[in-house]
Amino acid sequence: MSRRTRFAVLAAVAGPGLLAGLSDDDPAGITTYSSLGAEYGYRLLWVLLLSTIALALFHDLGARMGIVTGQGLAGLIRETYGVRRGGAALGLLIVANTGTTCAEFAGIAAGFELFGISRYVSVPFALVGVSYLVLRGTFHRVERVLLAVSAVFVTYILSGILAHPDWSAALRGTLVPSLPTSRAAVLLVTATVGTTLAPWGLSFIQSYAADKHLTVNDLRYERVDVIVGSVLTGVIGFFVVIACAATLHRDGISIHDASDAALALKPLAGSMASALFAVGLIGAAVLAASILPLSTAYSVGEFAGRETALNDGPREAPLFYGTYATIAIVSAGIVLIPGAPLIPILILSQVLNAVLLVPLLGFMYGIARNRDVMGEHAAGRIAGGAYLVGIAAIVVCIAALAVLSLT
Repeated sequence: MSRRTRFAVLAAVAGPGLLAGLSDDDPAGITTYSSLGAEYGYRLLWVLLLSTIALALFHDLGARMGIVTGQGLAGLIRETYGVRRGGAALGLLIVANTGTTCAEFAGIAAGFELFGISRYVSVPFALVGVSYLVLRGTFHRVERVLLAVSAVFVTYILSGILAHPDWSAALRGTLVPSLPTSRAAVLLVTATVGTTLAPWGLSFIQSYAADKHLTVNDLRYERVDVIVGSVLTGVIGFFVVIACAATLHRDGISIHDASDAALALKPLAGSMASALFAVGLIGAAVLAASILPLSTAYSVGEFAGRETALNDGPREAPLFYGTYATIAIVSAGIVLIPGAPLIPILILSQVLNAVLLVPLLGFMYGIARNRDVMGEHAAGRIAGGAYLVGIAAIVVCIAALAVLSLT
C-alpha cells in the first residue's frame, strides 16, 4: 500500500479518537486546567501528562471494543454482565453525562457573557444550533462540522505562548512529580483525572467507532486517530495551565472558572490572549454540547436493544433522538435557572466523573480480557496490567480525597 493510500485510509478512519479526545477539553476541563495553573503554577503539570497517557490507553481500548464487537459500551456491558449490571452502568453514564452537559452550557453562557451577550440569548441559541446539527444532519456531515469546530482549540496554544511562560519550569513540572497534601490540591488532581478521562468519552468513542462501521482492518489506523486526539488534548491542556501559571499564579490571582481566567489574562498578557481564551471557551463548549447528549443517546439506545445511527431519521429512531433532545433541553434549562451554581457544576461534575470512572473501567477491563467477546483481539497480560495500573491510580486519587475530606 502506497503512502498516499495509507494517508487516505487514515483520513477516512479518523474522527472517533479526535472528537472524543478534544471534547475532553470542554469548559469544565478548561476551568480545571485554569485552576491548576492559577493555584499551583507549573507544579502539577505531571498530573496532566499521566492523565493524557491514561486517555490514550483507555480510548484505544474503547475504540477497539467498538470495532471488534460492533456494539457500544452500554449494550456490551448488558450483554456480557446482564441486565442489572448493565442498567447500573447506564445509570452512571446518564448521571455523569447530564452533569457534564450542564457544564458545557454553563461554558457557553460564561464565554458569551465575556462579549456582553446574555446567557438567556446564547444558551437557547446554542441549544437550537447543536440540536439541529445532530438531529437533522447525516453522520458524515455531523462529523465534518464537529471536526471543523475543533480547530478553535489552537486559540489556547496561542494564548499560552502570548503569556510568555517559564519554559524550563514548565518542563520540570511536567517531568518531576510533586504534590501538596492539602484537600484542595487533591480535589484538583482528581478533577483533572475526571475531566481528561471522562466516562462519557469512553462511551462515545466506542459507540461512534461502531456507528462509523469501522472494521478490524482499520484498527491500526484508528489507533493513530486515538493517539493524535489524546496528544492534542494533553497539549491544549498544557497550554491552558502554563497560560494561567505564567500570569495568574505569578501575580497571586485566584479564579473560579475559565471566564475568570479569560478576564484576568487581559491586563497580564494582553487583550489578544484574553480574547483567544474566550473564543476557545465558546468553541470547546459548542463541540462538547453537541457530543455529550449524543453519547447518552447512543448508550440508552444500545441498552434498550435499539441500536441506531445518525443516518437513521427521528421516525426510525425515536428513542435515540428523544434521549438526545431531553438531555440537551434539561441541561440547558438548569443553566438558565436564576442563581444556578455554575461554578460547582463545572468543578464537581469532573470529580463525579472520576468517581464514576472506576466501575466503568472495571467493566471494560473484564470485557477486554474476555476472549469469548474480543476473540484474538482480547487484551494480553501486559495490556491488562497497564489497564489495572491506570484503574488503581484513579482509585488512589479518590481514596486520598475521601480521607482528606474526613480529616
